[in-house]
Amino acid sequence: MSILAAQYVRMSTDLQQYSIENQKEAILQYALQHEFAVIKTYTDAGKSGVVLKSRAGLKELLADVLSGNAIFKAILVYDVSRWGRFQDSDEAAHYEFICKNAGIPVHYCAELFQNDGTLPNSIFKSLKRMMAAEYSRELGVKVFGAQKKLAQLGFRMGGTPGYGLRRMLVSNNPKLNRRLDTGQRKDPADHTILAPGPRKEVECVRAIYAMALTNLSMSEIARRLNRHRIPYLEGRQWTNAAVGRTLRNPKYAGVNTWNRMTCKLHSSPKNLPREQWIVTPEAFPPVIDQDTFERVQVALKKRLAKKTDKEILDALRSLFRRKGELSEKIIKNARNAPTLSTCYYRLGHFREIYKRVGYDPRLRAVSR
Repeated sequence: MSILAAQYVRMSTDLQQYSIENQKEAILQYALQHEFAVIKTYTDAGKSGVVLKSRAGLKELLADVLSGNAIFKAILVYDVSRWGRFQDSDEAAHYEFICKNAGIPVHYCAELFQNDGTLPNSIFKSLKRMMAAEYSRELGVKVFGAQKKLAQLGFRMGGTPGYGLRRMLVSNNPKLNRRLDTGQRKDPADHTILAPGPRKEVECVRAIYAMALTNLSMSEIARRLNRHRIPYLEGRQWTNAAVGRTLRNPKYAGVNTWNRMTCKLHSSPKNLPREQWIVTPEAFPPVIDQDTFERVQVALKKRLAKKTDKEILDALRSLFRRKGELSEKIIKNARNAPTLSTCYYRLGHFREIYKRVGYDPRLRAVSR
C-alpha cells in the first residue's frame, strides 16, 4: 500500500532544470519507485529561497504539519536547494525538523544521499545546505557587478521614475526606442534611462526649485501647489516629503545615482554612505540645470543648520509628552515642531527617530 505524501515545489529565476513541471516529473518518478502517492502539492512559483516570509506555499505546508491534521505522512522535495537557500543553514534544518518531529519526514528526490539520519548522509546534507546558501551569495555578487557596470553607463536600474520624469527605452535596435508607460515592461536585453516627462510636470518641478531659492519652506511649497490644485503622482496631494524628494534627488539634474540603499539577500533596507554610491553625471536630459540644483542644495543645508540635532530631538520629546504618541501626521500638524523633511534628512528614518525620542509605536498599538 502506498504511503500518502505531499510534494513541495519552488522556482525563483533559476535555470530551466528547476521549472515547476520538471520538479514534479522527478518527484513523480521517485514516488513510483518508493511507493509514495502524492495527494497534495504546495507551490512557490517565482519566489526566492533565501527567506520564508514571501513563500506562501512553504508556510502553508508548515502550518498544516503543525496543526496535526495533515493526512500525508511524507514530504517530497526535488532537492535541498528547492527547500531553501537560507543563509543560515540552521534555519533550513529547523523547518525540516518541524516536519520530522511531527512524524512527517522530508525526502529529497534528486539528491544522491538518503535522508536517513546516518552520520555520512547528515554531513552530506549539511554540506548541500551550505552550498545552496553560497550559491545565492555568489549570484548576488555577480548580479551586483553587472548592475554596477550598467549604472556607471547611465542606465536606470529599476525604481519608479518620479514626478516630472518618465522611463525611456534604449534598445539595441534604435527603431524600438520609445517612452515606457507606467507598468510597461522591457525586454531583458534592453535598458532604460530617464527623460523629462509631460510639460506641465516639468514646469512644476522647475517652479518648485525656483520657490526653494526664494527661501520658502517645503511645507509652504506643498501648500502653494495644493492651493493651485496641482496634483502630485496618481492625483495625490503634495506633502513636505514629496517636495523634499523632488528637491534633493540629483536625477532632476540628469545625474544617475545607484546603490544609495541596500537590502542584499532580503535583509532589512540600509542606507549606504555617499562614497559607495554609483554616480554618473549627464546620464540623461536634465529637468533642472546643474547650477540650479547645487544652489538649492546649499540653501537646504543652510536651512537645516539653523537647529542642532539635539534641539530637534528635544522638540519631538516635548511633543511626545504632550500627545502621548508620535506619528508623521502629529509632527506635521504641530506648531513649533520641526518639519517632516527636517526630521528625515537630519535624523534618518522615523522608526529610528522614535527610538531616540523614547517612543515605541508597537506599545501604542497594543494599548488600543
